Amino acid sequence: MRGPGFASAARPAFPMRVTGPILFLILVVAAGRVPAAQTSTATLNASVNSVARLSLSSAALTFPDADPDTVPSVQASQGPITVTAKARTSPNGAITLTVRATDDLRSGVNTIPASNITWVASGAGFGNGTLSATTAQAVATWTGSGVRTGTQNFFFRNVWSYATGTYTLTITYTLSAA
Repeated sequence: MRGPGFASAARPAFPMRVTGPILFLILVVAAGRVPAAQTSTATLNASVNSVARLSLSSAALTFPDADPDTVPSVQASQGPITVTAKARTSPNGAITLTVRATDDLRSGVNTIPASNITWVASGAGFGNGTLSATTAQAVATWTGSGVRTGTQNFFFRNVWSYATGTYTLTITYTLSAA
């Protein structure tokens, strides 16, 4: 009987009977649906070549006029220049920084030998030296990749025998990584 106060049990709209063979088939199909797995390999290559980059804190140096008796060695007005050398090479590869004057100091037909300019260096691997118009001079040497920073403080040998004038000279730095 149905009516107020009587509870009725809910019945599925489509009654289903699961029999043994059908249940077995469902279990076999469900068990067979294991995701397939496959592995594969790939080779990645990264080329890392030797490279070098150089930066200087100043691209121009000026030596002011001074009395040779009181200032026999004139320091560049800019003070020390900072040299930053970045280089990548093999673990035992050599990194070399050199500098060479392209000519002697010139003012018209008058010259002053480039060797009258020297430097005092600081920083790991950096060394003191003298400019040359004929041979590149070592500024610094290192082994292995890295970033190195040092300074070069340039000086001009000041003597009475120079002819008056404004002398110029170009120097070329070369940073190499072997």
